[in-house]
Amino acid sequence: MTTQFYDRLSNDLCQLFESGVDYDISIEVGEEDTLANIYKVHSIILQSRSPYFRKKFNEITFDDDHVKVLKLPNISVKVFDVIIKYIYGGKISLEKLENSGIFDLLIASNELELDELVEHLQTHLVKNNSSWLRLNFDQVYRTSFQIKNFKIILDFCNDIIAKHPNTIFESENFYSLPEDSLISILKQDDLQLEEGKIWKYVIEWGKAKNSTLPTDLNEWTNLNFITLKETLKECLPHIRYFSFSNEDVVELIFPYHQILESKLFLDINSKIMTPSKQISSIVLSPRKILKKNLPIRNPIIDNPPDLNKITELSRDLQLGCVYNLKTEKRCYCKNDFSYSKPIRSHKLSSYILDISFFSLGL
Repeated sequence: MTTQFYDRLSNDLCQLFESGVDYDISIEVGEEDTLANIYKVHSIILQSRSPYFRKKFNEITFDDDHVKVLKLPNISVKVFDVIIKYIYGGKISLEKLENSGIFDLLIASNELELDELVEHLQTHLVKNNSSWLRLNFDQVYRTSFQIKNFKIILDFCNDIIAKHPNTIFESENFYSLPEDSLISILKQDDLQLEEGKIWKYVIEWGKAKNSTLPTDLNEWTNLNFITLKETLKECLPHIRYFSFSNEDVVELIFPYHQILESKLFLDINSKIMTPSKQISSIVLSPRKILKKNLPIRNPIIDNPPDLNKITELSRDLQLGCVYNLKTEKRCYCKNDFSYSKPIRSHKLSSYILDISFFSLGL
């Protein structure tokens, strides 16, 4: 049986860091003109925990005091405080960090090649701070796509894009989206967007990359179409052309048919004219569009009762009147009397006073 004493080991190593005894590395964190801080650490511990430090320390020579100096200007002091305690003690506390700070911590942890911490922080953000990820979707998606080690967050973002494509396509920063990112989106089989709309977004993205293209399509020259074709050459193969409706082919593809290979355009036309005809172009499978079921109608919610009628009903019952709910409102007096005088009126109901007119001398 093996007994583990990790807590004691963690505390002892944390005390070693805090004491700075026998340190041989000086790390300057943060910008010098802001809140830079110096950490006195031990190379043997940092090298054993991080491949990044192992490589860096081998590149740096000792100074006259037999200390190696490393500068990390891109990492904040607040973030590095968490990282260094993780390296020495194997524990972290995120309570004092805002969501943006946790994301910065994730980026810094990846830079320092702390894979265990990177995975933990991604999981933490997705499970506990998903609302913040959605609110800052553009920044989060671009960062996670560029940093290949952010697979958990990238999967989270791709799921959002697939279910809610407008999150990215209607973003004010859509036109600055990198090409490889757009291609990755176009490859998604479960992207919940009609192919015609996808085509329109791709065309607009390509045109935005070429500001000299005329705004009026009627003014385009062959050279303009060649320019757009060259810009979109990596994107166009991922469009599901044979999922377009005939109407969309005519309205959306025909005006830009010059950017397509002639054989592909002929096959698109053939499928419109003779759907059963064999073609040579690659046919990508249609996207898996989920059917949106209409909500079950609730007669009370969809047709709320008229509160005025309820008020009338309550008042009429007090006056001895009765409702016939199947047809129309009918009133009668509970006492079996006949009156020749007019019935007294009220704006919400009519009623008869149960009194003797003769006794009043009328």
